[in-house]
Amino acid sequence: MNPYAYNYDYGYSSAAFLGFIAVFFGVFLLIGIAAYVVSSIFYNKLFEKAGVEGKWRGWVPVYREMVFVKLGDLNPWWLLVLIGASFVLNLIPYIGSLLGWIPSLAAAVYSVLAAYRVGQKLQKEGAWVVLYIFLSIVWLGIVAYDKSRWNPQIPPAPWSRTFLADNVVWSGVPVQPGAPAPQGAYGAAPGAYPPPAGYAQPGGYPQQQPGAYPPPPQQGGYAQPGAYPPPAAPQPGAYPPPAYTPPPAGGAPAPSDPATPPAPPAPPTTPPAPGSDEAEPPRG
Repeated sequence: MNPYAYNYDYGYSSAAFLGFIAVFFGVFLLIGIAAYVVSSIFYNKLFEKAGVEGKWRGWVPVYREMVFVKLGDLNPWWLLVLIGASFVLNLIPYIGSLLGWIPSLAAAVYSVLAAYRVGQKLQKEGAWVVLYIFLSIVWLGIVAYDKSRWNPQIPPAPWSRTFLADNVVWSGVPVQPGAPAPQGAYGAAPGAYPPPAGYAQPGGYPQQQPGAYPPPPQQGGYAQPGAYPPPAAPQPGAYPPPAYTPPPAGGAPAPSDPATPPAPPAPPTTPPAPGSDEAEPPRG
C-alpha cells in the first residue's frame, strides 16, 4: 500500500463535517439575529407603555436590560456589574469554568425579580414570572402588546430599603416610586421621601418642625394666602391723618380744614340809624 496515496474517503468526510459546521453556525446566527430584532421590538413597546422616551433604547444590548431592571425597581448598575464579572471570569482558565456561572446565575435571578415587579405594574399575577423564566421572549411579547396599562402606584418592593433599590435618575426614563426626583424638578415623585423640614416647597409655605408652636398671628389676624397684609393699628394717643377731600368741580376753593376753629365775625361798619338808642349822646 502506498503511504503517499490520497485517501478520498477521509477528504470527503472532512469536507462534509466542515460544511455541516458552517450551516449550523449560519442557522444559529440567523436565529440569533431574528431573536434580537423581535426582542428589541418588544422592549420598545414595553418602554412605550412605561413612558420611556427614545425608541433607540430598546435596540442597545445590555443597556435595554438595564432599563428593564430599572423599571422593575432595581438598581441597573448591579446588573452591569454581574454581567461584567461573568465575562471577566470566563476569560480566566480553570477559574471561569468553576466560578463563571455564579455571576451569570445572579444576573438571571436579578432579571427575574425585575420581571416580577414589571408584571405587577401591568396588573399581572405573580405566576406570570414562571413564563419569563422558561420563555422570556414570549412573556415580553405578551406584556408588550396586551391591553394592560402601566401603573407604578403599587406597594413598595421588599428590597426598597436595601442596596438593591433603584436610586438612579436617567433622563428620558420616568422616576419610579422611591427614587429621588431629578434636580430642578418641581415637587417630588410619587412615593419619594419628603424634603427636609424647614425647606419650602416651590410656591408653598415652609414646613414646621413636628410639635413646634405655630408662628404668632399678624396684627389684625392671619392674612389669607396671596392677600395684602392688614393695615397697622394706629398708635395710642395719635390723631388719625386727615382724609383727603378732592376739590369740587368748577374750580371752587376747597372747604377749610374741619379741624381749624372758625374765625370771629368782623365788627359792622354801617353807622346806627337816627332815633336809635345807640345814636343818642350820653346825658350829663
